[in-house]
Amino acid sequence: MSYWRAAGLNYVQYSNIAARTLRKALKSEFKVDAAKREESLIKIHPWKDGKPAKAAVPSSA
Repeated sequence: MSYWRAAGLNYVQYSNIAARTLRKALKSEFKVDAAKREESLIKIHPWKDGKPAKAAVPSSA
């Protein structure tokens, strides 16, 4: 059994913890590029009658 599974984590949680730890351990010159990869955007497009409806503006929460 994997250590992360024995600790009660799923793979996504384990992967997020590992990535966050790696980013913190990077030298300052590489942290800027790594921080860019941490951001993600999600666009939601509602569909109606099999066609995309008006695109919704992503909310910043």
